[in-house]
Amino acid sequence: MSDAEIRALLDRVRRGRVSRRYFLRLMAAAGVAGPLAARLLPPASAEAQTRPAFTPTRRGGGGPLKVLWWQAPTLLNPHFATGTKDQDASRIFYEPLAAFDADGNVVPILAAQVPSIDNGGVARDGTWVIWNLKKGVVWHDGKPFTADDVVFNWEYAADPATSAWTMASYREIDRVERLDSHAVKVVFKRPTPFWADAFCGARGMLIPRHVFEPFKGANSRDAPANLRPVGTGPYRFVDFKPGDIVRGELNTAYHVANRPFFDTLEMKGGGDAASAARAVLQTGEFDYAWNMQVEDDILRRLEQGGKGRIVVWPTGNPEHIQLNTTDPFREVDGERSSTKTTHPTLSDAAVRAALNMLVDRGAIQEEIYGRGGQTTANFLNSPSRFYSRNTRWEFSVERANQVLDAAGWRRGADGIRAKDGRRLRFVFQTSTNAPRQKTQAIVKQACARAGIELELKSVVASVFFSSDPANPDTYGHFYADLQMYNVGMNAPDPQVFMAQFASWEIASRENKWTGRNITRFRSDEYDRLWRAAETEMDPVKRAALFIRMNDLVIGNVAVIPMLWRNGVGAATTRL
Repeated sequence: MSDAEIRALLDRVRRGRVSRRYFLRLMAAAGVAGPLAARLLPPASAEAQTRPAFTPTRRGGGGPLKVLWWQAPTLLNPHFATGTKDQDASRIFYEPLAAFDADGNVVPILAAQVPSIDNGGVARDGTWVIWNLKKGVVWHDGKPFTADDVVFNWEYAADPATSAWTMASYREIDRVERLDSHAVKVVFKRPTPFWADAFCGARGMLIPRHVFEPFKGANSRDAPANLRPVGTGPYRFVDFKPGDIVRGELNTAYHVANRPFFDTLEMKGGGDAASAARAVLQTGEFDYAWNMQVEDDILRRLEQGGKGRIVVWPTGNPEHIQLNTTDPFREVDGERSSTKTTHPTLSDAAVRAALNMLVDRGAIQEEIYGRGGQTTANFLNSPSRFYSRNTRWEFSVERANQVLDAAGWRRGADGIRAKDGRRLRFVFQTSTNAPRQKTQAIVKQACARAGIELELKSVVASVFFSSDPANPDTYGHFYADLQMYNVGMNAPDPQVFMAQFASWEIASRENKWTGRNITRFRSDEYDRLWRAAETEMDPVKRAALFIRMNDLVIGNVAVIPMLWRNGVGAATTRL
């Protein structure tokens, strides 16, 4: 689309002849991300930008809302919330400056409006953005929310000693200037095409300066408020039992008129996905259940009871197997899976290639997930402009055997291949739920036919996805050869999502295993591509950089993507 065509289209938006949504969809088709396209639009009022589908007429009156997250939260500080369960639990109490709607548009929450070039909030060269804050917002303890809180959150997250999970979103900010009590200017170290990362979405939830300032840095994990949140959100903290339950009550001083609707909120954790599905669809004990990782045929049978329904929505989240590039069973300087080691057998490209051909994605999708996902060879699947057409997946036990034969891996008397005294025997771990255990079994069976032995390990989900650095069984520690899970893409732009393979993001004891690079993958070429995308303002060139990153990861078999997962939840008929 030419500049003249874009200007003509913008003029039609200003005159009301074309909707903002239609404009954004055309830009997406042309390869321009939602937040980048939104910068071109004339500013809309905060009211228009946040207009919901349901408009309540009064605050409260909805009674209790009971939701079930079978992976139970373990802490309530969003800066340490490495898992979705902890992010979602934190979101009950904490809010970002802005979030993203279903179309990837930036929607103001604690901001008075979305910054744009037209309203003077975004630099044309992408070097700064100005956020005007909503006035009259107070923390749950009655203290006012101000620009000082925004500045503090940058200082808190960007401090390496804090070891914040959100650090990647704030590290490239040069400074955050307090313009007045309700305005800040975020100045980036270099041109930043996707400015709606810091302070936005799951990584943008803000904590109060007056509560957390004594705990910035090395003692950040000691803050009592890590378990007793003081936020600005629709619900105030009542009770939290880590690994079990979170309770909140209606915030009578909430800054959005006539909200929230429900008087109390209870987020129950524990159990498994199947029991969670039954608790909504069969017994009606809960109103909503998250992440229905249950075989699709079981969900369809439960729906027939008429008490609830399955809700499905698209995501960019890959269900994938990770291959450890380090040695998980050798300790160096008190640390396993250390980058000072290399994996004794997975370092062989032939072994990785064979494993990739031994994952029957088609069977996994058809027999287990159904509506819950579609097969893929890519780690980066969405938005569509970032989807690589250069990759493909193949299931072939015969070809896997040929690759291993050619690489000199010979079968022993027990049928397990070995070379130079090293056997192809791997520990394959994941969280405990039926679809993942069935997936493990499918992969194990195929591997056995190729002379590879898999020891299957399952870890309770609340432990596997725990944010506790003292817990050795988390996915971040990765004390196994292979592991499988689904990783969320929390923004419509893949910059932070693809930091999962950047060398400076490697999870380690030094960063309390909050680094996003779990596989410990290292590639100078990948690092250069990621850095180039970070400042590339041309959306077409930038998309090409991300496709090359994806292809590099897939070509090296750092991960084995299986499914491009859909979000699947269960809701009662009253919702």
